[in-house]
Amino acid sequence: MNRRALIVMVVCLLSACGFHLRGQEGMPFKTIFIIAPDLNSRFVNELRRNLLVNKVTLAATAEQADVVLNIASETTDQQILTLGGNGLVNEFELHFRVSLRAYDNKQQDWIPAEQMVLYRNYSFNNNIILAKEAEANMLYQGMRLEMVQQILRRLSHTTPKAQ
Repeated sequence: MNRRALIVMVVCLLSACGFHLRGQEGMPFKTIFIIAPDLNSRFVNELRRNLLVNKVTLAATAEQADVVLNIASETTDQQILTLGGNGLVNEFELHFRVSLRAYDNKQQDWIPAEQMVLYRNYSFNNNIILAKEAEANMLYQGMRLEMVQQILRRLSHTTPKAQ
């Protein structure tokens, strides 16, 4: 069987079971205003970029927006998970925390105030410190991207909550 025939067969099988590629999230609002301590952080820039891809307009003021997304804080930290017999760190746990709230002009919550947290573990080796720091930075970048996707999914499936 040649490669093209195999690809056609796989696509047919996948479409027969109802599989389809994940498309863009449809948002229940057209405009959003973002409030954050650092509007130029990598996380906020990635969030902004993904909102634009999902055809959401970034409003200049909160009054012009359908939804206000208030990113109260965005923090990273790490904890020691395990120590070796020599007293040196063997593993770390990385944390990426975002505290947020989404609401409209009537102060109705779309997403009530909450903290979202992602964790990643990674092994550490004192002999290759620069490589392990680069690995930690890549893990933090992956957590930022995953957090943006989680927030977009929450926003795409929410409506104002009656108070």
